[in-house]
Amino acid sequence: MKSSGVLSLAALSFATAVKAATVTYDWTATWVWAAPDGVGRPVVGINNAWPCPQIDATVGDTVIINFTNNLGNQTSGLHFHGINQVQTPEMDGPSGVTQCPVPPGSTLQYKFVVDVGGTFWCKFGSTAMLNLTSDRYHNESLTMVRNMLQPSNTRFAPPIPDGMIINEGAGLNVNFTKGRKYRFRMISFAALASAMIHFDSHDINIIMNDADYLQKEVKYQLRIATAQRYDFIIECIDRDNDNYPFLISLDINRDWTNPDLGPLQWPHNYTGYLTMDYNKPNTKKDVVHKWKPADDSHFKPYDNEAILGGNDTNYDTLIKMDFAFCTDANGYPRACFNNLTYIDQKVPALYSAATTGDDNSNPIVYGQINPFIVNYGDVVQIVVNNQDAATHPFHLHGHHFQVLDRPKTGTGDWSGRDTNYNQKPPRRDTVTVMAHSHAVLRFKATNPGTWLFHCHIEWHVEMGLTATIIEAPDRLRNLTFPQDHLDACNKMGIPVSGNAAGNTQDYLDTTGMVTVPPTIYNGAMYAGSSSKKRGLMGKLASGMGSFFF
Repeated sequence: MKSSGVLSLAALSFATAVKAATVTYDWTATWVWAAPDGVGRPVVGINNAWPCPQIDATVGDTVIINFTNNLGNQTSGLHFHGINQVQTPEMDGPSGVTQCPVPPGSTLQYKFVVDVGGTFWCKFGSTAMLNLTSDRYHNESLTMVRNMLQPSNTRFAPPIPDGMIINEGAGLNVNFTKGRKYRFRMISFAALASAMIHFDSHDINIIMNDADYLQKEVKYQLRIATAQRYDFIIECIDRDNDNYPFLISLDINRDWTNPDLGPLQWPHNYTGYLTMDYNKPNTKKDVVHKWKPADDSHFKPYDNEAILGGNDTNYDTLIKMDFAFCTDANGYPRACFNNLTYIDQKVPALYSAATTGDDNSNPIVYGQINPFIVNYGDVVQIVVNNQDAATHPFHLHGHHFQVLDRPKTGTGDWSGRDTNYNQKPPRRDTVTVMAHSHAVLRFKATNPGTWLFHCHIEWHVEMGLTATIIEAPDRLRNLTFPQDHLDACNKMGIPVSGNAAGNTQDYLDTTGMVTVPPTIYNGAMYAGSSSKKRGLMGKLASGMGSFFF
């Protein structure tokens, strides 16, 4: 997903029946020096502080964030991960998709309604038992991406993290009291690596994934891929009388199911404690000899919602995406869906959808952003064929999808036959697709907008592993945009109407559309109105923070 030097927000929602309110925050993005693991470097903070602040809101509330970019040398913006942005697609945040990047010295307002409860992040975090996990890089993103996007990188290798941090370096030590139950809200902010978690002598009672309630699953190990969220309960029962360690291991492996993995493949580990007696030293370690985390594709939705369409074969639109690494015309390493890499265009996709009339239902209008057109009300089936030897987490904006099928590593591409699907599938917005295997997902197209579907390994986003769902384009015609959003585009010299190339005379004229990625990567670096850059969607060059609904 693309965005300019985006900040990281974690958002938590609590569904309570109270009168709706408006909560307003004034945030200024600033550079801050931080060393959460002892190694310092610049990160993006809010109002000269890092970790970033939290947002507190309730379902039904209107959230307003007056966001000022004071970074000086970078464009910026916010994205609200997991928030569906119903009726506010222009507030989703990814630059070049639903808005223009915010240039230095400019302010842009985000405004949306909290429509559901759950655990989210807009790239910010914290409440009692919030657990933020992230990989940690000591270098800055611009240099790392430039080193990755070189013809010499024939293995398509991403940067490997230098370590991991928990709760932005603060760690996690829980005051554990007999007779109480503790709800953990765990969010992975990572750019590449997933996290494994295990609690010594205690069950993990999973009640929610990606802001969607589940029928309780009692498990012993849990894997949280980058961008995923889990809510689970740990109970302090009568027999508990000690301080209990728990283990979080950073999964930097290509495929954790590989039977040949040994302890050397788990170099970054963190031990926290459920502490009953603070007079006792916390010296015990939780040791896991083999990671076998719960299979989240078999979780059950709390409401028992049936498969969309009513059966295996009843859906309206099929979107099939074959993922493999590829090279562009200049020999640079890229990632492709259906042999095409995502390339930023001149006009944000939502602006093209709003200004190209009846032609907005023609994918030609949008350029090489891997556009797929779906009609309002369609039951849409997405099939991802992962033709790589590593697992990959895929995220959809604007929706929670049902996970109908997610078979094990080595299963191969989808056969094309719709059979033996889970009839009451779990819902989420980020799913791990296994190596040399596939996943079958479904959602109902009732949220008009231009929604990204992308790998949530940030490095692979920069390599182009992204597609765009153009949903209900007939309902996007003549969509209007706030003046401050338009002002940001004008300051950047970005056209706000026409097709992907800014052509307002012939929307199907592809002249001027970008068909080859640039050979020099500049990320979100700002060089005046001639520079329309975005940079990593995640927090590689920025900070983490939290906000709660």
